[in-house]
Amino acid sequence: MAELISMGPDGELDVPDEPVIPFIEGDGTGVDIWPAAKLVLDAAAARHGKSVAWKEVLAGEKAFRETGSWLPDQTVETFRSHLIGIKGPLTTPVGGGIRSLNVALRQILDLYVCLRPVRWFTGVPSPVCHPEKVDMVIFRENTEDVYAGLELEAGSPEAERLAAFLHEELGWSFKPNTGLGLKPISEEGSKRLIRAALRYALANGRRSVTLVHKGNIQKFTEGAFRSWGYELVREEFADQAVGWDDCGGDPGEKLLVKDAIADNMLQQVLLRPDEIDVIATTNLNGDYLSDALAAQVGGIGIAPGANINYVTGHGIFEATHGTAPKYAGLDKVNPGSVLLSGVLMFEHLGWRDAAQDIVKALGATIADRIVTYDFARQMEGATEVKCSEFASAIVDRL
Repeated sequence: MAELISMGPDGELDVPDEPVIPFIEGDGTGVDIWPAAKLVLDAAAARHGKSVAWKEVLAGEKAFRETGSWLPDQTVETFRSHLIGIKGPLTTPVGGGIRSLNVALRQILDLYVCLRPVRWFTGVPSPVCHPEKVDMVIFRENTEDVYAGLELEAGSPEAERLAAFLHEELGWSFKPNTGLGLKPISEEGSKRLIRAALRYALANGRRSVTLVHKGNIQKFTEGAFRSWGYELVREEFADQAVGWDDCGGDPGEKLLVKDAIADNMLQQVLLRPDEIDVIATTNLNGDYLSDALAAQVGGIGIAPGANINYVTGHGIFEATHGTAPKYAGLDKVNPGSVLLSGVLMFEHLGWRDAAQDIVKALGATIADRIVTYDFARQMEGATEVKCSEFASAIVDRL
């Protein structure tokens, strides 16, 4: 019988064998990739005596057509009450129009962790020589930084008033017709993100956590993120982890916590990827790093993502790429991103065997060179298949 997921008294999710999980199909290619992913998820769950009662909720273009709202209140409340959900890509206009629906959901539900694991599947085309060395997990802060949306349009009365106030109170001057934005980075927001990364690293036998920041320039925001991270290690994790400065880079049996400046980190993930394990970083840095790392292992077409609040139990798992509307309805694109996000969801629910089955079957399908067009055009001897056929091939290998 279908039941809701709940939070148990121990702070862990209580997951029935048939949970009700809301989903957003997504705009553009969502009509193709979501059914393909669902086919595989359902088949893998069934192999272990589980099933999902899927509940569609609306957001994006479909919601606007049917309700006049891009993000209906009912959708938000369903995600709130059901705790766990999954979604395809949603439209975000550039330079105007609605703000990002993805960011809105993260902020409304306080989904403070953006979890982005990055790994390579054998045979996937890559622009780097050793993609197999990339095995990293990014913990990106999800609610603060410039993504908080605290910005004012150049020339607006509000921007002029803020500029005048800052000039009068702090002596700051700006060029005429300047857009202004605020970059909030809090101790609470930083520590809860880094705490989640440390707990993940310890629970999964990872070797290190790297705090990525731009603290050499932005000393009181990104620099504070770094300082609060090391402070957290000393206050809460001293028996299990140690900061670089406190051990000289030799942590013994403990988890090593180190830091790197963001621009240098974009170099290190290319030059020495096997020295980087778990990354904890601020919102904008995490955005850049997530896509840069995904490019090293085949692109964001197979990059999974999750937005999680480990305290309340809420989580939304999502495709990390755009909507690609020109391919919508062509049954063409790679469903890997939303499918692997579903794998993350299964792992989060405790359905690890079903999740591992999907990873193995996906890897076997790619190894057999049965792939969608994005990989086929880069692989010799590949068999190009449709999105739905790729999903069926994965199910055949479960």
